[in-house]
Amino acid sequence: MKLKYSSVAISSRPGAGRSTLLKNLRQYLEPIQWEFFSGGDWSRQFSIKAGKQDPNDPKHHLATDYGDEVDLQIDVAMREKISDPGVHMAIESWIAGWNARGIKHVLKVLLMCDDALRIDRIVNRDNITVEDAKNHIRMREESNLSKWQRMYKTDDFWDPKHYDLIINTYSHGPLETLDLVLQALGYFSANGQKPNV
Repeated sequence: MKLKYSSVAISSRPGAGRSTLLKNLRQYLEPIQWEFFSGGDWSRQFSIKAGKQDPNDPKHHLATDYGDEVDLQIDVAMREKISDPGVHMAIESWIAGWNARGIKHVLKVLLMCDDALRIDRIVNRDNITVEDAKNHIRMREESNLSKWQRMYKTDDFWDPKHYDLIINTYSHGPLETLDLVLQALGYFSANGQKPNV
């Protein structure tokens, strides 16, 4: 199946719906031989193997659990891979879309969400209190942003100018978000089907 883009890179702050979107895309893109990469899943596994976090508490890890060179290797490898239009891949991470900036054949998606809803999603996902969720988000965002600003000498990771599609997941549920991304990819015009997760 020929789509408008050969890959998709999904960015957002925590709790905006990246992992849900990647999971929902899988059922449509995996059958047409797309590959998938979750930055969150990868970093959790890395932290567990490095002894930086409790495997029974897999949600709580930081980008600072591993060195700059690890982040850089992953970002460079992902960018090089999706720079090839013959590669078909869906990637999600905090800055995946920013990392793919300027690559025309990659659909760069930014998910935005109201802070209160992001906190609520993390409360429900991780089964923690609202106060713990707020502190967790603040700590992760501050430590990760500080690291990436140091590494990349910028802080415009979620500037709309880097993205082809911006979706507010407060006003668009998971199916609507999936629908918008599949439309942007040209999936619908290719086969006329609507998503039904």
